[in-house]
Amino acid sequence: MQLITLNTKNTSYQMGVNEKGFLFHLYYGPRMDCDASQLLTYYFRGANGVPYDYKGGNTFSCDFLPQEYSCCGGGDYRRHAFVVTGADGSSAVDLRYSGHSITEGKYSIPGLPAAYGGGAQTCAIVLEDKRVGVRVTLRYSVFYDEDVICRAVEVENTGTDVLHLNRVMSMSMDFLTGEYELVHFYGRHFHEMNPERTPVGHGCFAIGSRRGVSGHQHNPFAMLAESGAGEEHGAVYGMALMYSGNFTLEAQQDQYSQTRVQMGVSDERFDFLLDCGEHFFTPEVIMAFSDSGFGRLSHIFHRFIRNNVCREPYKLSRRPILVNNWEATYFDFTGEKLVEIAAEAAKLGIEMFVLDDGWFGERGPDDRGLGDWYVNTGKLGGGLKDTVDKINALGLKFGLWIEPEMVNENSALYRAHPDWAMTIPGKPPVLGRSQLVLDFTRADVRTAIYDMICAVIDSANVEYIKMDMNRSICEAYSALAERQNFGELCYKYVLGVYDFIERLRTRYPDMLIEGCSSGGARFDAGMMYYTPQIWTSDNTDAIERLRIQYGASFGYPISVVGSHVSAVPNHQNGRVTDIDTRAAVAMSGNFGYELDLTKLSDEDKDKIRRQIEAFKADWELIHNGLYYRVTDWPDKSGYMAWNSVSPDGAHALLTAVTTDSSGTDYGNPVVIYVRCKGLDAHVRYVCRETGMTLSGSELMFIGIPLPAAGEYTAFRFHFDKEA
Repeated sequence: MQLITLNTKNTSYQMGVNEKGFLFHLYYGPRMDCDASQLLTYYFRGANGVPYDYKGGNTFSCDFLPQEYSCCGGGDYRRHAFVVTGADGSSAVDLRYSGHSITEGKYSIPGLPAAYGGGAQTCAIVLEDKRVGVRVTLRYSVFYDEDVICRAVEVENTGTDVLHLNRVMSMSMDFLTGEYELVHFYGRHFHEMNPERTPVGHGCFAIGSRRGVSGHQHNPFAMLAESGAGEEHGAVYGMALMYSGNFTLEAQQDQYSQTRVQMGVSDERFDFLLDCGEHFFTPEVIMAFSDSGFGRLSHIFHRFIRNNVCREPYKLSRRPILVNNWEATYFDFTGEKLVEIAAEAAKLGIEMFVLDDGWFGERGPDDRGLGDWYVNTGKLGGGLKDTVDKINALGLKFGLWIEPEMVNENSALYRAHPDWAMTIPGKPPVLGRSQLVLDFTRADVRTAIYDMICAVIDSANVEYIKMDMNRSICEAYSALAERQNFGELCYKYVLGVYDFIERLRTRYPDMLIEGCSSGGARFDAGMMYYTPQIWTSDNTDAIERLRIQYGASFGYPISVVGSHVSAVPNHQNGRVTDIDTRAAVAMSGNFGYELDLTKLSDEDKDKIRRQIEAFKADWELIHNGLYYRVTDWPDKSGYMAWNSVSPDGAHALLTAVTTDSSGTDYGNPVVIYVRCKGLDAHVRYVCRETGMTLSGSELMFIGIPLPAAGEYTAFRFHFDKEA
C-alpha cells in the first residue's frame, strides 16, 4: 500500500492507496512514525457491497473500510462526502486515485476565504472517474509549527455533459475505533454559543444551518472528543468551517461502531450545475488535534485564527475603545445629541464614537429606509461630515453602521428596483424585521450598493464600519440568475458577500470592519478573514455574556469577540449588575461601551476612566496571551472564572464573577478558592491587588480566596513573576 503521511510538530495524518486506487483514511492523532495500514481488516462481514475489482470475494467493501472521501455508488451506504448526478441521471461515481503532489506554500480558493501564512506545505491528491467525467482534488495544507491542517476540495467537470453536484463535503474522516462525543454550540438570537456534548451513537447526528447564514442556532465549529475528555486531558479533534452560509456537520456511527465525521456546505437547497471544464470549490476546514484536552485545542485555534486567518492592519493590534449609540438612543437622536455623547466620551478616555442604525434615508421605525444609503441631513442637522468633524475635533475617531444586504419595501431603492430583492414572483414574501434580502449573487446589485455606501464614507472621515445583517434567507430566488438553477444561489450569495467586503477592504485598507449579523449569526472563521472582530451577540447582559463568551472561547480567539458595557437595567433581560462587573466581562473581548454616557453618575464616570486605563494596560495579555477556562458552564460553585497568561509566562490575569450569592455574601460566607491555570508551578508570583507572594503551584492547586461579596461581583487579580 502506498502511504501518504502529513506531519505537524505533534500530530500525524495518514492515508493509504491500495493497488486498485482506493484511498483510505488510516490515522489522525499524536505523531507516529509507522504504517497504520495494519489497522485495516478484511473479514467476511455478511452482505456488504463488493467493488467489481474484487468480484468473487467478500472481504473487501467500502461499507466498512475507512474512506478518505466517500462517494455514492461504490458500495458505501453511510453518509457520502460526494454525490454527483451525471447526464444519464445516475448518481453512481467511482473515484480512484490518479496521483498526488506536494508543493511549498498554502493553497488559495477563488472567491472564498482561506488561511494563509509562510511555512506551509500543500498535498494535493487527485481522484478521478473518467466514465462520469469528474476530477476531485483533495487539498491539505500543513502548518507544521501550528499543529494545524487545512482542507478543501476542488471539483472539475472533465467530461462532455453537465453535472449536478448534489453534495460536496469539505472534509470527511473515518475512525475505526473509539467512543466519541460531539461537542457543538447551539443557540438562538440573544442566546448563542451554548456548548453541548452529544454521544455519537449508532445512526447519524447532524447540526447545521439552512438559513443562508451560518446562524445563531448552530456554530460551524465543533469538536469530536473521546468519551470523558476534559479541559486538560483526553483526545480532542477540532473542526472550523471557513464559511458564513448554509452548512452541515454530521457524525455517524455505523453498524461496526466506526465513526464518520463530515463537514461542508449543506446539501439542502444545494444543486450546483457544473458545465464542461468548470470548477467548483468547497470552503476550507481548519483541523487540529489535541491529546491534552479542550484547553490545548483552544490555544491552537486561537493562535491560528489570530495569526493565519485574521488579516492586517488589526489582527494583532489593539482596536479603538469605542462607544456605540444604539442602546443609548436607538433611532431617536439628532446630530446634537450624538456630539453630546461624544463629548462625554472624550472626557472619559474613549477613543471612537460609532453611529449605529438610523442615520440614512427615511429611517425611523425599522420598517423603512433600508437600501437608501444617503444621509438624513434633517435628522443630523447637516451632512455627515458636519457631525464627524465635530466628533473628530473632540479627539475621537468616527465609525458608522451599515446593513448593505438588506432592503425595506418602504424605500426608494425597492420602489425603483423590486427585482433586486430575493422574492418569488406571485408569492407574498416572508419578512424578517420588515426586511427583504437583496440579491447579492448579482454583481450589478452589489456594485450599486457599494457605490452608494462608498459615497457616504468618502464624504467624511469614517474609520470604522459595523456591517450588519438582520435576517436570514428564506426565498432563494434571483430575477437575473445566469442559469435558472436556484440550488446554486445560497452558495453564490455568500461569495457575493465576501466579494463586497473584500472590495471595501481594498478601497479602505486602514478601515476597521466589524462583522455583525443580528449579533452572532455569522460568528465564524470565514467572516473573521474579512472582519477581525465580530459582534458576538445582541445580548449585552454581563451575566449572559459569561455563558456566550465561554462557548465562543473554545474555537475563537478573544481578540475577535465584540463585547460592550451596556446600560442597566439591561435592555434584553432587565438585570442590574455593577458597572465594574459589566466591564470585567466586556474586557474579555474588544472593549467598548453602549449606553448614554451623559446620564451616568460621576462615580460611574470615574469607574469608566479607570476601566479604560486598565484595559489599555491589559489588552495585549488578554488578546494575545494563552486563554484558560477555569470553570465550566453550567457551574454550580457560584462563580465563573478564566485567566490569561502571557506567552513568556511572566504575567497572568485572573478574572472571576460571582453568579450565586448563596455562598459568597457577607452573611457567614463559604469561602471560594479560585485556581489559576497555565502558570509555572516552580515560580513565585506577586499579586498586585493583595501584595501576596504565592507559588505557581499554590495558585494552581489550592487557589486564591475570593473576598466575601454578593452575586454578580467581579474580581480581577494580576500576577507577576517575582523578580
